[in-house]
Amino acid sequence: MNKVTLCADDYGLAPGVSQAIRALIVAGRLHATGCMTGSLHWPEAAHALKPLDGLAEIGLHLTLTDQVPLGPMPDLAPSGRLPPVGALVKRALAGRLDRAEIAAELDRQLDSFEAAFGRAPDFIDGHHHVHQLPGVGEAVLAAWQGRLGRKGWVRSCWEPPTSILIRGIDRLRALIISELGRGFRRRLKRDGVAHNLSFRGVYDLSDRIPYADLFAAFTERPGPATLVMCHPGVVDAALIAADCLTHRREAEFHYLASADCAISLAERGITLGPLTV
Repeated sequence: MNKVTLCADDYGLAPGVSQAIRALIVAGRLHATGCMTGSLHWPEAAHALKPLDGLAEIGLHLTLTDQVPLGPMPDLAPSGRLPPVGALVKRALAGRLDRAEIAAELDRQLDSFEAAFGRAPDFIDGHHHVHQLPGVGEAVLAAWQGRLGRKGWVRSCWEPPTSILIRGIDRLRALIISELGRGFRRRLKRDGVAHNLSFRGVYDLSDRIPYADLFAAFTERPGPATLVMCHPGVVDAALIAADCLTHRREAEFHYLASADCAISLAERGITLGPLTV
């Protein structure tokens, strides 16, 4: 009841992000990471991650926003670049996603994972939480049943509203992400898909609140199968070119690697480990 799983998003996005995540896995601070297998940096990052297999769960971080898809997507990415998350959410809620096109890109990203890492992923989640959206979630569940053979888990982004309100961290953003995942959570339960039971880590990605305080709030009073997402990294030219989230990643990395993080967990009797579902 006092265990938390820290899951780092965006492995493979840029060398500095991958380097930081590997360092935290070796240090025992991370026990899961989602991989962006459409990135040009993924093959090299996968090679460096392979020796750490078994120290953390390695998953697919399905990417349908902001980056370049692995194959042609004339409906969603006619210019060759995937849309911003807001545009994708609007299309998904309006039922205007080409489900066959989404499923084909998911297959390509799974193929890329398996080609570079040598096996299927331990879990599936989504960059900007896209995996839970209508028109995308169906493809994810089909992949879990088919490609993953009903093994591994899928991230649920739903969290009870009362928990979000009590936590008091970026309530509106957290409530929106949670509500978008309400229907997907029901499908996970209905179809017997293993998933986390608590989801934490949503904040505005600014430095308004020190990450030490955010981490303490996100890890307070964990229940069974509590998952906390994080975005550690080291800023490099590749990251600056690929994403708007840069220096805040370094703040997360430095805190998670610090003795202060270990002391905070120990004083509250909280341990870190892989997701148990």
